[in-house]
Amino acid sequence: MRYGYWTPVFGGWLRNVPDEGMEASWDYTKRLTQDAEHWGYDLTLIAELNLNDIKGIDQPALDAWSTAAAMAAVTERLELMVAVRPNFHHPALFAKAAANIDRIAGGRLALNVVSSWWADEATQYGLQFDQHDDRYARTQEWLTVVDGLWTEDRFSFDGQFYRTQGAICAPKPASRPTVYAGGESEKAKTMIAAQCDAYVMHGDPVAAIAPKIADMAVRREATGGAPMQFGMAAYAIVRDSEAEAKRELERITTVTDLPPGFANFDQWLSGTQLERELKLQEYSVSNRGLRPHLVGTPEQLKERIAEYEAAGLDLLLLQMSPQHEEMERFAVQVMGTA
Repeated sequence: MRYGYWTPVFGGWLRNVPDEGMEASWDYTKRLTQDAEHWGYDLTLIAELNLNDIKGIDQPALDAWSTAAAMAAVTERLELMVAVRPNFHHPALFAKAAANIDRIAGGRLALNVVSSWWADEATQYGLQFDQHDDRYARTQEWLTVVDGLWTEDRFSFDGQFYRTQGAICAPKPASRPTVYAGGESEKAKTMIAAQCDAYVMHGDPVAAIAPKIADMAVRREATGGAPMQFGMAAYAIVRDSEAEAKRELERITTVTDLPPGFANFDQWLSGTQLERELKLQEYSVSNRGLRPHLVGTPEQLKERIAEYEAAGLDLLLLQMSPQHEEMERFAVQVMGTA
């Protein structure tokens, strides 16, 4: 199993806890990133939203790509999986900038391609927002252009959304970045199987994750591509006793008032193929992070992680809070690396 973590670009992950002691700042991010590399984490996911989806839209949120460039310069081993939304980045210009960041990182850049869901954000920034199927059609073209710029000396393309004429990208990436993507609709899974390297999922129990992995493996095999990697988001709480872990779970999921970003959550659900009825309690942590139930003693977490690994999962994308302290604890007690 590889262990990744979400860079806290929003100043935390708990929607019911206003101050988690992990501000959205470069100083905190730099310290966490360098320590995470020392503790043995393999990868970090840097989310891309211009508005703060966790703490409320008026709160600070770090820009993903300038942060990634800075992280590339102060790390040596950590894979940098940076989220990118096609409607926010022209593919030819993006290919040039991302190739440069990959060079800075020595070939450690990866993409997490996200077909945008937040209509209000796009409206605020004056950008096109496509309906569900059109979003994946755009992403297909976008990936084609990016890959073409990264692999060909000159690349021309004439599509519905994008056009290039003999475009040049030099220098090219040090190595072709791994492309991760997630999605649960038929359009999404078809596109990911054909054009991406890894499938990332929201958190779910093993019984739900195993058939998703099996399905995507079959789809991938049908395309003739190399075997896919599989990752999942999860929120982790590790304590010396199960009772302590449950008390922490109760603390972070107790809801007294609707959090400031709850309206954004409603909008996200309305634009996806996910089930519509999610408990308000579950909203306290993003990306269905509580469903894997990585809550308990080190031994309990190791057993659950082994079950996911047996189902074909090879990457955990973890959220914790407060992140610095909890990530070190997880590395010592579960990963055994720190």
